[in-house]
Amino acid sequence: MLTGATSVLFAGLTAMFVSAWVERFFFYPDNLRYTTPTQFGLQAEDVWVTAPDGTKLHAWFLPAQGQAKGTVLHLHGNAANVSNHLPLVAWLPPRGFNVLTLDYRGFGRSQGTPSLDGVVDDAAAGLNHLRSRKDVDATRLIVVGQSLGGATALRLLARDSGGVRLAVIDSAFASYRQIAREAASTAGVLAPLAPFVMKAFPGPEKDPITALRSVHVPLIFVHGTRDAVIAHDHSAQLHAAANAPKDLWTVDDAEHVAVFGDPGPWRDRLAAALEAAVR
Repeated sequence: MLTGATSVLFAGLTAMFVSAWVERFFFYPDNLRYTTPTQFGLQAEDVWVTAPDGTKLHAWFLPAQGQAKGTVLHLHGNAANVSNHLPLVAWLPPRGFNVLTLDYRGFGRSQGTPSLDGVVDDAAAGLNHLRSRKDVDATRLIVVGQSLGGATALRLLARDSGGVRLAVIDSAFASYRQIAREAASTAGVLAPLAPFVMKAFPGPEKDPITALRSVHVPLIFVHGTRDAVIAHDHSAQLHAAANAPKDLWTVDDAEHVAVFGDPGPWRDRLAAALEAAVR
C-alpha cells in the first residue's frame, strides 16, 4: 500500500507524464529550414509578434504581388514550422493576397513551449499584428487554418473575429478527445492507456465544435476523403454545427491538407472565394 507521501509523489509524476503525453500527441515542432520564400519568388519580412504572456513569436509576412486584395492569416498544422508549410500558401501572394504565416510558441524560431491554449493566444497575437500594420486593410482579413491550425482558428474566431471576412478550415478535427481516442485506437501498445489519459485532454467546453456556436463569419470547410490523419467526418460534424453562411468542400481522393498543395482547380476555386469575400 502506498503511503500518503508516496501517493502524492506518484500522482504528481503521473500528472507530469500525462501532461507531457498530451503535448507530445498534438505538437511535433522543429527548427529545421525546409523551404524559403525566395524559392517561390516571394518577398518576405521577418516579423516578431508578442503573445499576451510575452512570448516572442516568429512569422513571415509575404506581401501580395501587385495591389493587395486582402490579407490571409495562415495557421499551420502541428508539425515542423512555417518553412515546411510554406508551399501550401506560397501561391497566394501571386494571386494578390498578403499572407502572415505564423509559428506557434515552440515552433521554428518562436520562443516557449506549445500548449493547446497557448497556440490560440498566439493566433490572436497574429491577428492583432495584422490589424496594426499600415500596409494591411484591417477590414479585409481572411483566416486559413489547416489541421490543428483549423481547430485553433475556430477557437480564435469564437472570441475575436473583427475584420475577418472569411475563414477556411482545412482538414480540422471537431473534438480534442475524439481525435485522441481515434488515434489511440490504432496505436497498438498505447491503446490500453487511452481511458486513463483521456481526461487530461481538453473537455467539450474547449472543443472546436463548441467554439462554432460563437463564430459568426462565413466558413468554408475543406477535407479530403482519403485523409488518414483526421477523418473527413470531422469536417462534416463541424459543418453541421456551424452557423450560416457555410460550405463544405469534399475532395475525392485527397489526403491530409493536400487539397491546395498542387496547382489546379481547387486553388482557383479558393482564390475566387477569397476574392468574393473581400470584394
